[in-house]
Amino acid sequence: QVQLVESGGGLVQPGGSLRLSCAASGSIFSINAMGWYRQAPGKQRELVAVITVGGDTTYADSVKGRFTASRDNTKSTQYLQMNSLKPEDTAVYYCNAFILTHDRNGKLYWGKGTLVTVSP
Repeated sequence: QVQLVESGGGLVQPGGSLRLSCAASGSIFSINAMGWYRQAPGKQRELVAVITVGGDTTYADSVKGRFTASRDNTKSTQYLQMNSLKPEDTAVYYCNAFILTHDRNGKLYWGKGTLVTVSP
């Protein structure tokens, strides 16, 4: 069994910062790409950032220059540093990761999400 657990969400004022974490645990052999998605109320889930094993990153245009994705492969953990937050960043943030387990099965796993609210 593999689990992804997000943490770090909360309430922040516009212009503020938050750092999300996503820790993977379980029968993990290797982790390939990891990513962050978000879903605002009444909207579809959208890509926020993707980070490869080597650390290459891709961002949604709406967060470029404000958000930074990173990962610590020794801890099976990825992070999302969010700066200059705007009310439109309010959403439930989900992490995912393509994980190869020790039985050599690979699949995309998702966390349960953490709520980020940006409000005065």
